Amino acid sequence: ILAASSSSCIGRKTWPPYDMIMISLGSSKIALQCWIILDLFLTIFCEPSYFEENLFGVIKTIYLFLNYCSLWFAAWLSVFYCIKVASFTQSLFIWLKQRIARLVPWMLLTSWLCSIIAAIPFAWDVYSVHNNFTALSSMRNSSALRITREDSLGVLILLSNVGICLPLILSVVSSVLLIWSLWMHTRQMQNNASGFGDPVLEAHISAIKSVCSLLMLYVTYFIAFSFLLYNIFLSFSIAKSMCIAVMAACPTGHTLVLIWSNPKFRELPARIWHHTNCPIR
Repeated sequence: ILAASSSSCIGRKTWPPYDMIMISLGSSKIALQCWIILDLFLTIFCEPSYFEENLFGVIKTIYLFLNYCSLWFAAWLSVFYCIKVASFTQSLFIWLKQRIARLVPWMLLTSWLCSIIAAIPFAWDVYSVHNNFTALSSMRNSSALRITREDSLGVLILLSNVGICLPLILSVVSSVLLIWSLWMHTRQMQNNASGFGDPVLEAHISAIKSVCSLLMLYVTYFIAFSFLLYNIFLSFSIAKSMCIAVMAACPTGHTLVLIWSNPKFRELPARIWHHTNCPIR
């Protein structure tokens, strides 16, 4: 996806808005997967220094930042699909459709800023909160520490909710509107067409399936990420391992649906083989 979207932007003064979103989404997914692998290797081979306050804080803060970015970019992709494809006649929708190309760079920049705002407080707050937990039994003024702990946890929970709930709302609302618009249009085409072999009708049905699949994968990833973020399950439990497995599988499924639903991504391997003059076996 990243290669196909980047090749469409080479030699252009202004990048297409769809390719800008896909480049941002593909880059964030690659960076997130690489960071997870780095985190795994540090946990295995550098365990004594890994749990030092500074290193652990940096790793987890960047991990949260990349996760938030992926959620935001996937949400903007749903919004872009909805604005470009859906056929609503409201004045706000028409205004967005006419200006979406100029709004996409600002949407992506807003995503970066929101992700930074939601992730950075973990670098200095979550570890002082952890220290307060461990120090409560040995300190005299435990009530003051408990108030500080609760305030810090409240700020972290609020920022976490904002960081993951806003893109979820955008994705769900835009996907539902797009599915509803496509479904109404498909019903009209079925009533007017003589059969189900119409290529345009089949394209609409395929688009509905793709949007539904993306929405289900997005919501599943969001639920698993929320469970891990708030430590709902015990460490090394089966439920927590299942959440980790779901978070590893959903981005792959999301990528496969995007490739399957876009001919440009499906044709990229054939174009590479053609340019390198290598026969496909």
